[in-house]
Amino acid sequence: MQTYNNQNFFLIAGPCVVENENTTLHIAQTIDAICKRLEIHFYFKASYRKANRSSMYSFTGIGDIEALSVLAKVKEQLGLPIVTDIHAPEEAHLAAQVADVLQIPAFLCRQTELLQAAAKTGKVVNIKKGQFLSPESMQFAVEKVRAAGNPNVMITERGTSFGYHDLIVDFRGIKALRQNRCPVVLDCTHALQQPNQSGGVTGGHPELIETLAKAGIAVGFDGIFLETHPDPKNALSDGANMLPLSQLETLLEKLLKIRHAVI
Repeated sequence: MQTYNNQNFFLIAGPCVVENENTTLHIAQTIDAICKRLEIHFYFKASYRKANRSSMYSFTGIGDIEALSVLAKVKEQLGLPIVTDIHAPEEAHLAAQVADVLQIPAFLCRQTELLQAAAKTGKVVNIKKGQFLSPESMQFAVEKVRAAGNPNVMITERGTSFGYHDLIVDFRGIKALRQNRCPVVLDCTHALQQPNQSGGVTGGHPELIETLAKAGIAVGFDGIFLETHPDPKNALSDGANMLPLSQLETLLEKLLKIRHAVI
């Protein structure tokens, strides 16, 4: 699967979840303009529904059909490939009508029927490495997709559980991930989450996004995943670990310099 120009990394980015049409289109248009200028291959990511929430009171979405319609507008108006999460096998067909990449959340990366359903759509399947798995264990998730007849798979590293309220990225794992012969991506925002907070809302360290992204490019990740929003403090989901949209262009420029220095 060729998803990027080997001279550059590719980018998967967008808001955590579809909040409304105007915000979603604004974010997509802004990132698209930046990536065109920098010649970075860009996938627009937004979840049409958030199923993995700490608190039952957390925002989960505006409704599946409405959110997917918004993503369809992004795709039609801007010509962007779309990435969105699915959480159950029955969601695969519906999401695949809009999405070019079906993303498997980290907590669900061992769910055989979910992986098979995603694979059978023929779409690219992006499997997020479980916080509880070693890099070597991801070979079995990849194998499930390929055994279902779909060679289009990639893996996203998003950190490993470190105690009750933290995550850590072990960059030694890139060697094992690469042995799966597919693109490997570093999630620079979810890897900085502080999950399982007592208040039921996930925390994070967005001030470290640049540091993590630079390290990821330096060690050879093919793609960078990050969530971004014009106003993270008022984002309806995962605002605590999002990159402010105004900071994205400068970050990508720095990452390109590192990429060109190490290839």
